[in-house]
Amino acid sequence: MLMEASIAADFIFATMYKEILELLPYKSSFRFVDEIISLDENGVTGNYTLKKDAFFYEDHFPGNPVTPGVIITEIMAQIGLVVLGIFLALHLEQKINVDEDEKVFPLFTSTEVSFFKMVLPGEKVIVISKKQYFRFNKLKCYIEIMNEAGELVARGMFSGIIKPFSQNKKSL
Repeated sequence: MLMEASIAADFIFATMYKEILELLPYKSSFRFVDEIISLDENGVTGNYTLKKDAFFYEDHFPGNPVTPGVIITEIMAQIGLVVLGIFLALHLEQKINVDEDEKVFPLFTSTEVSFFKMVLPGEKVIVISKKQYFRFNKLKCYIEIMNEAGELVARGMFSGIIKPFSQNKKSL
């Protein structure tokens, strides 16, 4: 009986993770989330493996490619702020009312990041986000990104607002 409950819980979580991944507003070459490892009202952990042929390596730097800091920041934001923001907006008491033709978009309002290590093409990174607060549709998180060896790549504080966005309207 305990094993059946565990299997049912795993199925529910896998379904929820898949639902959130499908709601991400990024596609193809600008989606930096491979997997959600854990997710609850207090934070999220997820990972992404940088593609060796990603468009940004061609010119950063020719012959010696390094992941740009803005891409590392974007990975942190997508996993640590956007995934958590979508979860909080759709699954908690402060649920944001979203019409059928609308999607939920967490939008950056501020970020402060410190970098410690380079990330090379093909490396897998793990993002760990801890919610500082979520109120009045504003989310603030402390986010760290590590390489597979567990070494700190970057860390920072990210803030954003969660807004419904109508696909029929041109602006947020």
